[in-house]
Amino acid sequence: MEAFLKEAKAASHTAATLPSAKKNEILRKMAQALREAKGTILEANAEDMRLAEENRLNEALKDRLFLDEKRIEAMATAVEEIAALKEPIGRVLEGWVTEDGLKIEKVTIPIGVIGIIYESRPNVTSDTAALCFKSGNVCVLKGGKEAQHSNEAIASTLRGVLRQESLPESIVSLLPDSSREGVAKLIKQDRYVDLIVPRGGEALIRFVSENATVPVVKHDKGLCHTYIDKDADLDKAVAIAINAKVQRPGVCNAMETLLVDRAIADKVLPRLKEAFDAAGTELRACDATREIIDAEAASESDFDTEYLANILSIKTVEGVDEAIAHIRRYGSGHSEAIVTENHTTAERFLDAIDAAAVYLNASTRFTDGGAFGFGAEVGISTNKLHARGPMGIEGLTTYKFKIYGNGQVRK
Repeated sequence: MEAFLKEAKAASHTAATLPSAKKNEILRKMAQALREAKGTILEANAEDMRLAEENRLNEALKDRLFLDEKRIEAMATAVEEIAALKEPIGRVLEGWVTEDGLKIEKVTIPIGVIGIIYESRPNVTSDTAALCFKSGNVCVLKGGKEAQHSNEAIASTLRGVLRQESLPESIVSLLPDSSREGVAKLIKQDRYVDLIVPRGGEALIRFVSENATVPVVKHDKGLCHTYIDKDADLDKAVAIAINAKVQRPGVCNAMETLLVDRAIADKVLPRLKEAFDAAGTELRACDATREIIDAEAASESDFDTEYLANILSIKTVEGVDEAIAHIRRYGSGHSEAIVTENHTTAERFLDAIDAAAVYLNASTRFTDGGAFGFGAEVGISTNKLHARGPMGIEGLTTYKFKIYGNGQVRK
């Protein structure tokens, strides 16, 4: 492990000093290489899918794991979009001259070696590798064992481009020991690793957070809510709620709990029930909601559960204040939404909710690096420091101060 990480650390000095034009050229070659390696990647993914069936992975995980030609093209396109982003390194954030005549510039630089631990989704391999490369960082990737063959094929493709360009292949690496013990070693290697980004289940996040000596940016669960206010446009409300839950239920920005203002519950709940039934959604609801529509009784634990499946909890509340109180109690700080035409109520909700993304009259499904215009994301951070929400290029940089003098000495 130490020898492997020494190589990564050494490669970080090369990655940090590559010219912008060269990085972009290599990223475009990586995108084309992914397209050309489509057959190899699909073959590897087919083996992962076979094992997923054999090991009885749930449908949400299988959906995340699955690759086809369309998804590989999306991976290549994402790499090209990252290449087209403005250069994140060497930007002068601030500049000033002190009383002593020192010219000081606050300038963006790479973080260094970034360990990224993730599950299921093979596209994370190419997305995060490209984002790290663009921002002058080295990435050490640890994907889930369920995607091992896919991740190896994708990483090998990207490393092949680095080799052709006479650059260290360790700029993009898969952790050689992918066991729990390997992860335990990685997260304590603060001599060589500058940041750990875990994205996955609660158990993984907790293990990394409690045991790491390397700084951690958590990408925790998404227990997302949508609140339909008494002043909502009901057509908008139904469309937003359906999209937030069923468009892709197994992802972290999907809605898990729907809150409905009692004042309009009898009008909107039957419409929602009809739409969710058509989408095959299993509904679990509070007693007040079940007086209006047929649903399973929700337990206390349901409101504290990230289903990652086509299951929805519904609660009827007494206005925006109770909705805010519910989200403060159960929310994970990921994404929360309000549907209303009342500006005052909207601003109260948006200001009061402490989450990475808060929405007015839109689906929580938009919390995504691509949808935000970042090209791709390392993940969606529920930290408050140093990155929050979709973590794109800027979240992979830090800064240093450049000080220009002319012989000054401190008196």
